[in-house]
Amino acid sequence: MKIAVVGATGLVGGVMLQVLQERGLDKHDIIVAASAKSVGRPLAFAGRELHVVSVESAIAARPDYAVFSAGADVSRQYAPLFAAAGTTVIDNSSAWRKDPAIPLVVPEINIDAVHDGDRIVANPNCSTVQMVLALSRLHRHYGIRRLVVSTYQSVTGTGIRAVRQLEAEESGTMPCEQAYPYPIHRNLFPHGGDFLDDGYTTEEQKLVDETRKILRDDTLAVTATVARVPVVGGHSESVNVEFKQDYTMEDVRHLLSGTPGVVLCDDPSRLLYPMPVLAQGRDEVFVGRLRRDLSQPNSLNMWIVADNLRKGAATNAIQILQSLMTRRT
Repeated sequence: MKIAVVGATGLVGGVMLQVLQERGLDKHDIIVAASAKSVGRPLAFAGRELHVVSVESAIAARPDYAVFSAGADVSRQYAPLFAAAGTTVIDNSSAWRKDPAIPLVVPEINIDAVHDGDRIVANPNCSTVQMVLALSRLHRHYGIRRLVVSTYQSVTGTGIRAVRQLEAEESGTMPCEQAYPYPIHRNLFPHGGDFLDDGYTTEEQKLVDETRKILRDDTLAVTATVARVPVVGGHSESVNVEFKQDYTMEDVRHLLSGTPGVVLCDDPSRLLYPMPVLAQGRDEVFVGRLRRDLSQPNSLNMWIVADNLRKGAATNAIQILQSLMTRRT
């Protein structure tokens, strides 16, 4: 079995290689591909050294699967070429998520959306993954009418330049290359992605569109605000959920505790609640601060945290890969 990792030198690509190893997939023939400037670069992997090849060379190798995390432009250009060569592509960019013909998948929720003939599968945005995983069983049980979400997103969601900017600002030096228009150290700003004509940002719109697609409910009302915060690793979300029917807190806890991939972390008496430092390096989605919204009937407040590089990106993609490999063997 041949597996290509496109964008292997980036933050998410590196975590993809780590997750492949952790999940026992290092026994397969792993091809690492990246931009021309990285060709030939050695990457340590499972006790051996892999050398980066061009994306064109990776296509020519005709891998069975290719996991992409190289940006939307690269995905639009190369994913169809891999697919035409018979490779199944799992893409972590925004390139295909809104395409009605392309499945958008969180395996614990909707792996059945992938059909045998599908050659491109989209991985959702990091902030979407953790939210829908926490909400999926609640939606099936109560029906969600409306979501109000505010996200507090790590600089790792922007990429390595953002991490370097924060580290440089923390050390009191000027960053060589700024990822943000403002300082991020001791600061935060309500801005993720590009601004749209209606005043929302692309990151906020992703939460709306992707949540509806994954939960298969175009009537779901979603409004979002995204903030970038000076945290290295881990997205946090404050989510207000209005259900179509009333609930009991006991049932909510039971449903969340029984959701694969979700950890209920909610004991105020012991100051136990989800935080980015608890989620770093973990594949689970952590949920806490559960409380009834006293201002609105049938509504619930919750706090959701996950490692955005793992379950929010790399791990979810590799879980899709494993599900498809199992199905096709």
